[in-house]
Amino acid sequence: MDKQLMIDYEKEIDAPLTDSLTGLFTHGFFQMSLEREINRADRYGESFALALIDVDSFASYNKRYGHVKGDQVLKEIASIIMNNIRLADLAAKYSGDVFAVILTKSDNQSALVSMERIRHAVEMLSKETPTVSMGLVSFPHNAKNRESLLKKADEILLRAKLKGKNRIEFLDDEEKIIDHEKSRILVVDDDPKNLKLQEALLLSLDYDVIKASCGEDALSTIKRAEIDLVLLDIMMPGMDGYEVCRRLKEDEHTRLIPVVMLTALDDIESRVKGIEAGTDDFITKPPNKLELLTRIKSLINVKSLNKNLIDIENVLFSLANAVEAKDPYTQGHIQRVSNMTEALGKKMGLPKKETAALRLGGILHDIGKIVIPDKILKKTCPLTPDEWKVIKSHPDAGYKICLPLKENLGSALYAVQYHHEKLDGSGYPDGLKGDEIPIVARIMAVVDIYDAMFSDRPYHKAVPKEKALTVLREEAEYGKLDKEIVEQFIKMVE
Repeated sequence: MDKQLMIDYEKEIDAPLTDSLTGLFTHGFFQMSLEREINRADRYGESFALALIDVDSFASYNKRYGHVKGDQVLKEIASIIMNNIRLADLAAKYSGDVFAVILTKSDNQSALVSMERIRHAVEMLSKETPTVSMGLVSFPHNAKNRESLLKKADEILLRAKLKGKNRIEFLDDEEKIIDHEKSRILVVDDDPKNLKLQEALLLSLDYDVIKASCGEDALSTIKRAEIDLVLLDIMMPGMDGYEVCRRLKEDEHTRLIPVVMLTALDDIESRVKGIEAGTDDFITKPPNKLELLTRIKSLINVKSLNKNLIDIENVLFSLANAVEAKDPYTQGHIQRVSNMTEALGKKMGLPKKETAALRLGGILHDIGKIVIPDKILKKTCPLTPDEWKVIKSHPDAGYKICLPLKENLGSALYAVQYHHEKLDGSGYPDGLKGDEIPIVARIMAVVDIYDAMFSDRPYHKAVPKEKALTVLREEAEYGKLDKEIVEQFIKMVE
């Protein structure tokens, strides 16, 4: 270990070099050492290996035996790591239950010997002690910089976990990680026999199977792996299936993953509780093979369709940002309008579905300007009648762009199409009057006008907030804007 690096680190950071629990180097010192090792390898044409070592099912172990025993296990594993690497190597605590080892002047094959000794020694500690999984990569064979090296190491570590844990995975010099084409199912059950039975059944149906023995392990796995469906036991110690399902469905990143509750419970109360948690289906234990296959296929197909729709939605958002990027005067406009309309909808007590539509509508309301020539968008003098006609075409253009997502966007589509309509019929594109204009469009109109006045534009300078609010009140008095919405908005911004 480079003593000068240790001295420099302590001077610069003014913090301990080592973790108080395990005695290994800290995450910060590891990152500095890794960068130093990469520079050295580049300079002298050498290679080195990096291993990430994860304690298997550590959350479950902590839950069962307590944090004191958990800390003791981490200390024991840290000691095993130190006893099986060279003095020139470096071991650090990378995160809560993950260790990192830099093996100098090594490649994957030579580093594998040390890692296998560590894996075997941990396995021999006791039947209750958790095992470890490892991901092993080398520089410069598997990556050319620190970020990509750590990313590859984490991906390979995940592969070791998914293949059954207590194993070492590494990349050959020319190997690339390829996403598996099979659908991946996470089975969650605290009974090892049930896990084996369900795994055998699903493997026979040609699915990839990942197992978790508790709710905490399930949530941790889903954060790191692409899961297509969850088969979830309800009655588990600690976090039960209801809570796991609830957390998945409340998280924007996991809400579309289908959850099937496998349970021996068959009473109405249990099923209602599962529905409230957001489960997509129930199957009674032991599952019928044909029934299980049919329901899994159906739900995975639905997830795939939803993913495609989300991909289209993301394309629309990218288009909306591209429109805004065309005009430096409108930078941040769509996000501000989106945030303010959603907040105003909540203040007015609109249902969640409508406030979500306001958020989406705010992002997409000007997407039709993609068809407007730059020379018109950026014109600093008054527009001609023909140019105004072109400008007024953008709501209809936006509507047509977003129409393929009609079922997903719902009333957000009204915000795109009608946000320039006025209550007295003087707006565009259709000259709607009064209640003919959906409420989301009426809200969007107020916020859009305010933000346009409150920002610099090619044809005018930003006006003070007080002046902008005065204009809104005048427009409401003239019967162009909804008075109630204007007053609620003014209360909100003041």
